[in-house]
Amino acid sequence: MNLALLFQDDFVATDTAVLTGRRLAHLHSVLKVAEGDLVPVGLVDGDIGTGRVVRLNDTEAVLQVELTTPPPAPLPLTLILAMPRPKMFRRVLQTCATLGVKDIWLINAYKVEKSFWQTPWLSDDNLRENMVLGLEQARDTHLPRLHVRKLFKPFVEDELPALLRNTRALVAHPGTSTPCPAHINEPATLCVGPEGGFIPYEVDKLTEAGCEAVHLGNRILRVETAVPVLVSRLFDACV
Repeated sequence: MNLALLFQDDFVATDTAVLTGRRLAHLHSVLKVAEGDLVPVGLVDGDIGTGRVVRLNDTEAVLQVELTTPPPAPLPLTLILAMPRPKMFRRVLQTCATLGVKDIWLINAYKVEKSFWQTPWLSDDNLRENMVLGLEQARDTHLPRLHVRKLFKPFVEDELPALLRNTRALVAHPGTSTPCPAHINEPATLCVGPEGGFIPYEVDKLTEAGCEAVHLGNRILRVETAVPVLVSRLFDACV
């Protein structure tokens, strides 16, 4: 936790917040703070700054908060991600939040098993928890927006063209002849398939909608590896 992310419910006064639970445990066991110490904090969807520990015990930490600095700029990226395996999904979500991806669309694909959509990691509480963990790692405050679309064809035909407008539209697809561009310095939409990739029909539909198929070389990567590699390649902000 490189930053304690604060919610409006944490504040008991304009400049005073109370931490309990996981964040309190981190202050005790990892940061080993004492009363009077400063810790980095940030307000969800707001500025970052410091919190001075004015009271600390086993049940709560009371911080006097000063927020002075804007968070890091978001990446100009829309990520369209075929639903990964549940254990992988939480790691990918945290990574996306850490990298500064703010617009994530979870979609279905032929190689996405139906059971993946039943995972408890898609509950509102678990989604928020994992995005918060990613933000705390990066010292960021703006929560990503996550959209779920369980029908591939209606999404690609009815919604995707509008998302691609005025962006560099790419679909990661091993075996294509075009390498993934680097340091593009423009808004982008990136489509990443499930383990095993998109099937040819899905790639055709994505390219018909306006995506360019690109590759990362001869190696086949897991989704949790491919996503940060692709994002880091596209944007200097992640390097």
